[in-house]
Amino acid sequence: MGAGISGLACAVHLARRGVAVYLYEAAAQAGGRCRSYHDARLDCVIDNGNHMLLAANRAALAYVAEIGAAATLTGSPRACFGFVDLRSGLRWSIAPNAGPVPWWILAPRRRIPGTRVRSYLAALRLARADAQATVADCLARDDPAWERFWEPLTVAVLNTAPEEASARLLWRVVRETFLRGAGACRPLIARDGLGATFVDPALALLRRHGARIVFNRRLRALAFAEGRVVGLDFGSEQVPVGGTDRVVLAVPPNVATTLVPGLEAPRDARTIVNGHVRLPAPPPPSAGMRPDFPVLGLIGGTAQWLFLRGAVASLTVSAADAVADLPNDEIAARLWHDTAAALELPPTPCPPMRIIKERRATFAQTPAALARRVAARTAWDNLFLAGDWTDTGYPATIESAVRSGRTAAALVTKRSPIANEL
Repeated sequence: MGAGISGLACAVHLARRGVAVYLYEAAAQAGGRCRSYHDARLDCVIDNGNHMLLAANRAALAYVAEIGAAATLTGSPRACFGFVDLRSGLRWSIAPNAGPVPWWILAPRRRIPGTRVRSYLAALRLARADAQATVADCLARDDPAWERFWEPLTVAVLNTAPEEASARLLWRVVRETFLRGAGACRPLIARDGLGATFVDPALALLRRHGARIVFNRRLRALAFAEGRVVGLDFGSEQVPVGGTDRVVLAVPPNVATTLVPGLEAPRDARTIVNGHVRLPAPPPPSAGMRPDFPVLGLIGGTAQWLFLRGAVASLTVSAADAVADLPNDEIAARLWHDTAAALELPPTPCPPMRIIKERRATFAQTPAALARRVAARTAWDNLFLAGDWTDTGYPATIESAVRSGRTAAALVTKRSPIANEL
């Protein structure tokens, strides 16, 4: 139930192993919060949001390879992340060295402007954090690294302000990326859009393996009897669940709790706002974007990241509940200000921009919410859960979604945990 990334990952893994798959999706298209579509206003294909993978995202990369889409990922041959302070115009890059020992922080020219070695060693406080600690509890906000590294990193990967984001969850990210060296940090993005990388190839594979895919079919209720699911209620259709059937519920947490009696799940959500603008022409190389990886971190503006694909600039505002309440015209004006400053373009006029608000982009990744994450196995013998909000141990990202789907698939087939195969 659900054709987002977690549902697709589960379905693909099962179909490739000879399991008969029925995939139901409430919307008219697959992908969930990771989708592409043609926008009539901009007259081009855009993504609902921006997603970046790192080489450390082994499950996500394995999924992309499994559906035959590895060639659609593109990125820099080295781990390097460019940033610009939109207020001062100062630009810098973060480029971890190879190997697990972060020698790069010892070189003043490689450090973020204004930071010292101790600015990075502060990460060890995250490692010692207790389950209730937030990022802000562990790191000094008067250090230049706070504004130029720790705050944008927290907001980008946890979609939660550092004052409430889980310190332990951020440490998991730091430990598996920066503390493993450049090889784990190399960034990758979908060259032709999210649909072409994560969704369309998966649907094509499922169809080749005989899977039945049904859109516009919202699950209204589950029927239970004798410790198992015995029926699916789609309102206009009732589908019986046979004795050998298994059900994987790959839906958002607020939906899952309405379908499964007594289910505990993270309650609060956080918003992501994305803006897409079609420039008159691709900006010249002198505009501050690296040609091998056109992604730029933004400091001091409204957005935190700018992605450039040809003449289309896409900006992301994470932890954006307050921004999402503004009128679209005001959001567009703010994001164009960021775009023009970052790409060294004239500040006026503002070209047409598409604003997309994902009100429930992720659950609020706070210590209290993490305690409400649940396992894939439920109290019912044939019902399993998948979704980036389940207890994968990772932030609510594509990596977490894929891991959850593969874990559910392993339980369906009663195999060893999928994580051990990665």
